[in-house]
This record gives sequence, C-alpha cells and structure tokens, in this order.
Amino acid sequence: MADPRRDVAARMAWAARAWLDSLDTEQRKAATGPSPGADGVTEAERTRWYYTPTDHGGLTFHEQRPAQHRLVMQLLASGLSEAGYNTVATVLGLENVLDRVEGFSVNWGRERTRDPSMYYLRVFGEPGGLRPWGWRFGGHHVSLNNLVMDGQVVSSTPCFLGADPAASPLLGGDALRPLGKPEDLARELVRSLRSETAERAILLHRAPNDIAAGNSPRIDGHEVMRAELWRPGGHIPDRAEHPVTGLDRANQPALALTESPKGVPGAELDAGQRELLRTLLGTYLDRVPEGVSPLPRYDDPAAIDSVHLAWAGSTRPGEPHYYRLQGPRLLIEWTNVHRGVNHAHAVWRDPESDFGGDVLAAHHAAHHLP
Repeated sequence: MADPRRDVAARMAWAARAWLDSLDTEQRKAATGPSPGADGVTEAERTRWYYTPTDHGGLTFHEQRPAQHRLVMQLLASGLSEAGYNTVATVLGLENVLDRVEGFSVNWGRERTRDPSMYYLRVFGEPGGLRPWGWRFGGHHVSLNNLVMDGQVVSSTPCFLGADPAASPLLGGDALRPLGKPEDLARELVRSLRSETAERAILLHRAPNDIAAGNSPRIDGHEVMRAELWRPGGHIPDRAEHPVTGLDRANQPALALTESPKGVPGAELDAGQRELLRTLLGTYLDRVPEGVSPLPRYDDPAAIDSVHLAWAGSTRPGEPHYYRLQGPRLLIEWTNVHRGVNHAHAVWRDPESDFGGDVLAAHHAAHHLP
C-alpha cells in the first residue's frame, strides 16, 4: 500500500537533487547546509526563520538562471498542494503589487525594496535515503520548512503565508484575495457564536499588531519569546510607518500564548459551527499535499472538541482583528491590522514538532547513544 508521506518525500528528493545538480560551486555554498540535527550551531540556523523581507539564508532567485528558477518552483510544488502552490506563487507576485501601492518609492538601501526575486532556498543534508534532510524556502510573507527522515515527510511547520495587500482590485470589479477564506470563515464562525460564548471567545476588543509568537523558533512552556524579526545587520524599517492599534502592556497578558489554550473549545460549538471550524482548519492544513496534511485527524470528533477559538479586535469586516486556533499539536494565528486593515499574516505551527525537533531528538537518542 502506498505511503503518501514517502511518495511526497521521494518527489521532494528528486526535485531537490535536480536543483542542486544545476548549481555551480559558488551557488552551492549558499544553497546548502549541514544535515539537520548535526550540532547546535546547525540547528540554530536551520530553525531561524523569518517572514519579513530580510535575509532568510540560502540562494536567491537573483543568483540563479531562469532554468534554475523553474527547478526551485518544482521543489516548492513537491511540498505543496495545488492550492498551496498557487497561493505561494501569488504571494511572491504581490511584491510587484505592493511596489505600486507604495508608489515605487520605498528605499531601504538596496537596489529594489519590494522584490519578487528576494526569496531564498536552502537544502540541509543530502536529499534522498534514510538520513535526515530538509529544505527551507522563504522571503517576504513566505516561510516553508520541511524535514524528511527515514524516507518520509515528518514535519512541514512552521508554515507562514502573508498578503500585502490582502485585497487588491482586479478587472471587472473582482478582488485578488489570496488569503480571503481564512479571514472570512473565521469571522463567520465567531459572529455565529451565542452572546455568552462570544464573550469568552473574544479576549480583547483591540487587536495586537502582529501574531503573538512572531518568528520564535520554539513554542514551549507558558511563555513564548518572540525572536528578532530581521536578521542581524538587515534593514529595520521605521516603526512610525506602521500604525498601531493602541494595545498596551496591561492588555498583553490577555493575549499571551499559554500552554492551556484560551478561548472557546470546539466541544461547545454546534454541528454547523464545528463544520465551519473544520473548513477553516483546512485553509491552513491543506497547504501541503494530501496524505501529508494532518486535516484528517479532525475527522475524529474528540480532535475538533479540543481546538480552541480565540479572537481579538472587531468582528466587523474592514476593522483590525486577530484570531488563533490552538489545541494539541496545533497553533494557528491570523492577524489583519496594518495598511488600513489590508495586510494579513497567517501561520500554521505544530508546537510539539516544528522543524521536526521531536522526531530528530528521538532519532539521535536511538542511533547516537554513547
């Protein structure tokens, strides 16, 4: 019987090898890293991730020929569903839209600030075989992190997508909204709650400026330490450029991530709301191919029961808002606050196995005993 995780891993390995074989010696230096779990320094770099337009580590499109660009996209396609791939490709193209929104005038001291070629790919270890290997692709509003071990995909998180602008006009009065469903479904769900349930789901009536966990490499214990959103030495824009929602220190504990989820559990939702919740989960978990996605886990009523919905900000369209879905092996965060509520962040994480950390630890315990 076919194993989808092995099939996807095989496609990833084939695509990664094809890309690596196309590179010259200098390109390979930026494009490759040591095997996952080799040492602490290696892991610190592999698990350092960003969603800002900074150096994500790896080889950029700028440093490659068009034929190599195609091989990069082929590797991305191997680790994404068709819808996931189309969404990622759209987010890359939004850099051109954002450039126009900003009047082609933003200058952070590099040749082009809003740049659809400033996306980085790095392969860790040797693709194929049973030894751990992985790959990371990232740039502005995209971070894909995959680990393969024993010939199967064992981790696809953190998986971050954003959109700026979140909505932009198309001909005929339509709008381009690559992350429209995660916003609309969540709002429909929270607005469907009974008043007393909604009071517990809505943690605050003001939204935070960003996702609570930021780009932290790990989510463990009762506190999350937000990592630096820009690689050291990279440009940090003037924070005055970004409006704030007025959230002060006194309100921060209400939104802090804790081991025990906040908000309302799926167990308290009616049948229609539970179906909405599962559909909403699919807009995140189905970014990756069928068979790799954990969405079927939520066919189990007990799994849906344990997913908590928490909201902050207004529930009216066009006003700043934030939500999270949290449960066992699940943290999803969404925010749309900036640029006149037209700038979305949407991340899917597995607190127990981001970057495959738990699987790697078990592997080393079993194979590298003193």
